[in-house]
Amino acid sequence: MMMRSGTASPLLPVTEARARLFALAVPVAAETLPLRDAAGRWAAADIVALRTQPSADLSAMDGYAIRFADLPGPLTLIGESAAGRPFPGTVGAGETVRIFTGAAMPAGADTVLVQEEAAREGDRVTLTGEGPRTLGRNIRRKGLDFSHGDTLVAKGERLTPARIAVAATGGLGALPVNRRLRVAIVATGDELVAPGIALGGDSLPESNGAMLAAMLADLPVEILDLGILPDRFDVTVAAFRRVDADILVTTGGASVGDHDLVRPALEAAGGSLDFWRIALRPGKPMMAGRLNQAVVLGLPGNPVSAFVTATLFLRPLIAAMSGALDPLPRFATAILGQDLPANDHREDYLRAETRDGLVFVAGLQDSSMLLTLARADCLIVRPANAPAIMAGDPVEILVIA
Repeated sequence: MMMRSGTASPLLPVTEARARLFALAVPVAAETLPLRDAAGRWAAADIVALRTQPSADLSAMDGYAIRFADLPGPLTLIGESAAGRPFPGTVGAGETVRIFTGAAMPAGADTVLVQEEAAREGDRVTLTGEGPRTLGRNIRRKGLDFSHGDTLVAKGERLTPARIAVAATGGLGALPVNRRLRVAIVATGDELVAPGIALGGDSLPESNGAMLAAMLADLPVEILDLGILPDRFDVTVAAFRRVDADILVTTGGASVGDHDLVRPALEAAGGSLDFWRIALRPGKPMMAGRLNQAVVLGLPGNPVSAFVTATLFLRPLIAAMSGALDPLPRFATAILGQDLPANDHREDYLRAETRDGLVFVAGLQDSSMLLTLARADCLIVRPANAPAIMAGDPVEILVIA
């Protein structure tokens, strides 16, 4: 829906804001990539095994392939079976084949006698220990891991190293994935200069661009760095009209001051605003909308607020557009090391550290304090209107380091 820049919108709950943000998104197209290039993407379709693993009964130990009925022996050694070099014959009554871990069980054999419980002299093998107590011991059965036609990775699951490995073992050399997203990032503000540039007057190093790029480094995105826009309406509108991306992320300029130009510039460039201001601390002035084919996410200029909103909204948005089955952040539970007061109407994310198995809130939570964020390893989540809690109580956290 269109909202004029002068209209005061109510504070949206975080869950409702995220749902509306996701509703703006369009999933990206699928492509097929070589196995080694697919890591970190989300599967665009079920990945199905083209073979059975193991493809035959295999020995789980080094030892001797025997017929259980022939115990306690002695047994006559007639050959050897190694991984990739199976024994070509059949084990008959009173016979055995030397076998190694991962080697195919020879025909006729039904059990493996481990080498620690056997002695060999020439072609004679005798039992020295208890031996296998049941038929079929020490064998990995055909299909123990998976069978031809089994789903190895479901559509929407991320291709982790283990899932890459199981796909490779399943006989696949290329995988269906969703393409990389193009994410354009731009900062706004006359006071900002690029990091490392000598400062003068009230200048401030621009840190959000580098921070956001680092936050997205593990995701399948192409970062388009649009730099810093001055507080000029015409320049901002022109820059927005040139955007060619799946997601446009702005930092700063999304509030209601005379120099906050993102919202009016977005509309002047042909975009639309869906919502502005959320019931979140830090990060209340976040906004979302569309500009041509791009989802627009306007983050606060304050780096701590930008970090929290990027964690709760930008990363999940990228995952959702990339086809993730579960795009939301994963929360954990920790034990609180101190008392916390009741919360107000905004969902709160408190910078915190874990020490000796407990979690402690940083002493000062002012959203301007970036060093406090840098030293935090988690955010304590305080729901809107949450009651006071005491040291020793469980608390929900979002791990950030």
